[in-house]
Amino acid sequence: MIIMLLLVTAASPANGEGAEPQRIQLAFAGDILLDGFVGEQIARYGVNYPFAKVAPVLRKADMAFANLETPVSVRGTPSQKSFVFRSNPSALSGLTFSGIDGVTLANNHILDYGRTAMLDTLVHLDRYGIGHTGAGADIKQAFKPFVKTVKGKRIAVLGVSRVLPSPSWYAGPSTPGAASAYTLEPLLSEIRASSKVNDFTVVYIHWNEEFKDYPEKYARTLAKQIIDSGADMIVGAHSHCLMGIEYYKHKPIYYSLGNFVFNRSTRGGDKTLHSMLLNIELKGSDMTGRITPVKIIAGQPNFMGPDYNAQTIQRLNKLSYNAKIDSSGEVREK
Repeated sequence: MIIMLLLVTAASPANGEGAEPQRIQLAFAGDILLDGFVGEQIARYGVNYPFAKVAPVLRKADMAFANLETPVSVRGTPSQKSFVFRSNPSALSGLTFSGIDGVTLANNHILDYGRTAMLDTLVHLDRYGIGHTGAGADIKQAFKPFVKTVKGKRIAVLGVSRVLPSPSWYAGPSTPGAASAYTLEPLLSEIRASSKVNDFTVVYIHWNEEFKDYPEKYARTLAKQIIDSGADMIVGAHSHCLMGIEYYKHKPIYYSLGNFVFNRSTRGGDKTLHSMLLNIELKGSDMTGRITPVKIIAGQPNFMGPDYNAQTIQRLNKLSYNAKIDSSGEVREK
């Protein structure tokens, strides 16, 4: 009997070595706006209203992340541009309710009310316990990735933007602003640095043209440079509609997740209401992607039925390159 026990003990993995890798569930959503029509809905129904239908799913993820397409402040002066947004700090409690852990601020609206409102946004996010990347008091802070340790693995998201109104919005050595992707540096160096100290690095990038179905030529080139520098996955935003998926070196590029919590666009039409939630499962070195179609109704993302899901998946397959989405939403490389 003693011999048998010794044999079992010897065969058992020491300190977890040889154990089954743990599954890590990540969730990514598109553009979130808490102003305009959505702001009116919040005033009427409460701060949790925009996320009421999707929060149960987001909360199940080990990490949930999105693009916050608005400064959060009660201060500042509006910029001279067509569309300017500013959201009330109290609206951030809706993000915490939904289970969103972090947001990227690298977009063409973060300085809509100037540097003061942008810096206020960082303070308010910190107060609500929401991580952030993509903007900061200087270039070092702007390019600092959001990092969350999940089941012993460091998951990093670096937010950057290739859509900014002017160079005055770029973060500098001592100037507040957004993390610019108009130049390859410091972008690629920051990706390399992240890949060395983190287990999984995502680049969440604002790029391409609004309401277009396909990415621009520069975006497909830049995506490959980003992956060559060590990124494990790319998530895109800004088009306000869904774009397709491409694999490069077996790593996925989701060119646009579309809107998530947003006003209906009079310029983009109904396709700005079609969205998706991206679920990524990591298990050891394996990565599996799955999309869940979403429709925005009255500023609120809703999960829909089989017919809507099938239509969305069919459209994504049409827009994608060397990726195939099956009827369950699982994404595979062709």
